[in-house]
Amino acid sequence: MPLLDLDKITVGLSKAWSGFLRDWDRSLRSGNYPETTCYGYLLAAAQLGRYPGEYSPDPEADDAAEGPTDVSRAHIEAFQAWMIETRSASTALNKHKALQQFFKWLMLDEGEIDRSPMERVRQPKMPQKLVPVIRAEETTKVLGTCKGRQFAQLRDEAIIRLYCTTGARRWQRSR
Repeated sequence: MPLLDLDKITVGLSKAWSGFLRDWDRSLRSGNYPETTCYGYLLAAAQLGRYPGEYSPDPEADDAAEGPTDVSRAHIEAFQAWMIETRSASTALNKHKALQQFFKWLMLDEGEIDRSPMERVRQPKMPQKLVPVIRAEETTKVLGTCKGRQFAQLRDEAIIRLYCTTGARRWQRSR
């Protein structure tokens, strides 16, 4: 069963949004983009198309985008903020990058817009996650499970000692 069902993705979108997404899908497929990439790109654009009517705090707003050519920077920023609040910063970043590609296609390939609404929209910042480093006592316990003379036990002990003595574990923490 294919991942990408364009009819399902475009349900509830205006005729303008659906038409552009179908054209973009055809363009992506002709460029031999992976199906997962196409799905992610098209889903992001469809979610942006649905956002003003379905999720915006003011669904009756006069500035709702009837089609992708009506989208403004404010629409993108509101959508991105909503993504961060309801999903995560990494999801919002993923959507941001997909929408950059959509509006780039709309501007350069289709000539439908003169400027991308993404032009001055900043990418969401990703919070730095610290990876905990195990303490010496915990390392000793893990090494205790490697006692023995079989190859797998010796190999595991060597790997653990390598990480402990080379500082490789510190590199993980600072990433």
